[in-house]
Amino acid sequence: MPFRDIALLVLLCLIWAGNVLVSRLVVTDLGVPPLWYAALRTVVVMVALAPWLKWPGRDWWRVALVTTAVSGGGFALLFVGLQDATASSAAIVQLAGAPMTVLMAMVILKEQVRWRRGIGIAMALGGVILAIASPDGWENSTGLLFVFAGAFVGALGSVYLKTIELSALRMMAWAGFFSTALLLPLSLLLESGQVEASLAVPVELAGALAFSGLVVSVFAHTVYFRILQKNEAGVVAPITLLTPVFTILMGATLAREPVGLMMLAGAALAVSGVLVIAVRPSKTIFKGLLVRPRL
Repeated sequence: MPFRDIALLVLLCLIWAGNVLVSRLVVTDLGVPPLWYAALRTVVVMVALAPWLKWPGRDWWRVALVTTAVSGGGFALLFVGLQDATASSAAIVQLAGAPMTVLMAMVILKEQVRWRRGIGIAMALGGVILAIASPDGWENSTGLLFVFAGAFVGALGSVYLKTIELSALRMMAWAGFFSTALLLPLSLLLESGQVEASLAVPVELAGALAFSGLVVSVFAHTVYFRILQKNEAGVVAPITLLTPVFTILMGATLAREPVGLMMLAGAALAVSGVLVIAVRPSKTIFKGLLVRPRL
């Protein structure tokens, strides 16, 4: 892989890691309801990519289900979880998405898994369990359940992603559209005080939405898919494992989050397991979203 692409991937990992911290700040310190924030984020993506909203055809329902799973659905559950969970612990639990993707591909797509990937799956899930069971993780266990659910939803969408024949920009555009159609009504039904919370911190919220919607989704994922087009996914995917590493480092240093030895051990085990999964060959799984199962 060219050094330029490696450097860009490292930058993308920093951006994705920063997004977890920014999102937690929005739903905790700024007090913005998480479903509302997730809905506004998808609106930004939809508006920014409006020129690519060309109707996907008869399979629009498949596009709706899959893109919502890997976009708004996964993010909404993550943001709900971040109300209680730290960014560091959430980053580790999100790693469960990779082994769950493979397990679901075994059932749904008849993916064949040999002993090396089996060990990787066991290591990844074992590391996530160890992180949750740690003192710092157990304190945030309620929030981590939502984070885990978000990883599961994203993994389920990733399994079916190969069935969608859309360009990356069209896929992200429709992800914004269908996610907005789901999350706005859900927020209005389940949450309250959305407008008041938004008006209380208009500048901070606008900055967070610009970063999360435009920088993280539109810019970062456009660059990411272009890198995937030029390089083997089996080489690209392992580098994206820097995202949880950067998230933990940022959480511990910038947000002063508690990160104990047991949680670090769980993170190391989970990352090692996902690395084994990512480098092994696969005929059915889109490895581009194996480590990061959301848009």
